Amino acid sequence: MTQKLSLLALFVFIFAFAAKAQDIDLNKMLEEEQAKEEKGKVHYTEATFKTTRLINGHSIENIAPGIMDLKVSHRFGTLNSGAYEFFGLDNASMRLGFDFGITPRLMVGVGRSSYQKQFDGFLKYKILRQSTGKRTMPISMSVVSSTMVTSLKWSDPTRKNFFTSRMQFAHQLIIARKFSESTSLQLMPTIVHYNLVPKANDPNDVIAIGFGGRQKITKRISINAEYYFQVPGYKFSGTTDALSFGFDIETGGHVFQLHITNSRGMTERTFISETNGKWSKGDLLFGFNISRVFTIKKPRKK
Repeated sequence: MTQKLSLLALFVFIFAFAAKAQDIDLNKMLEEEQAKEEKGKVHYTEATFKTTRLINGHSIENIAPGIMDLKVSHRFGTLNSGAYEFFGLDNASMRLGFDFGITPRLMVGVGRSSYQKQFDGFLKYKILRQSTGKRTMPISMSVVSSTMVTSLKWSDPTRKNFFTSRMQFAHQLIIARKFSESTSLQLMPTIVHYNLVPKANDPNDVIAIGFGGRQKITKRISINAEYYFQVPGYKFSGTTDALSFGFDIETGGHVFQLHITNSRGMTERTFISETNGKWSKGDLLFGFNISRVFTIKKPRKK
């Protein structure tokens, strides 16, 4: 009887060990299978920045198809204008913009600025998307082309003036990378073309290299910075480089952007090539952007 009990106990022990080993092997096999499935998928990076504008210029972000983004941008006067001008708050310029998502990679936008009475429009197309998994891409890349038209009255209406003299164009490549959930950087080489330059010796093409980034400090708040370096020999005389700092605050369907900048204008030609404010002299302007998105067309269900 004792021998039978010993054999039964040994059999139960061997069976339990085998079952445990099988369980371990099954778990390992399941983990390996899940890893293979994940590796076979493409995981695209999302939310490199909170909205499609960094501060003055474009970010790498696009609007989803069927979405309209209403953007209201304000720039007040310079802080060093003193108490009489309420430190710039008595003077303000505004841009009202409407951006539309056409496809996952293409968006368009139009706007009107009170500063120099400008109309502008742009196309933004995403060439590359940062991703991991089956397809690894370390960066995202977009191209932006803008057209600007100034509608100020002619300075000399007695001479023969051409509509093309009112036009300026900007072409920009945006190269961005999201390094972590909190940190994102982008590089923005840009060329701004003038059909008619302000001064005789100014170049028709202004070349600049932009740098920008954001650092999240909470889930809904981030610190942003943006700088455009103008290449010597390809800049207007008497101008300075645009430098801006700000905060992004996300609240539901709104994104509020508060910032300090030395640029009054809100189009590429004005904040890249025509900035003349100096940080060292206090030529700083407080401003904000408000972004509100609306669904124009719901996507089709697959």
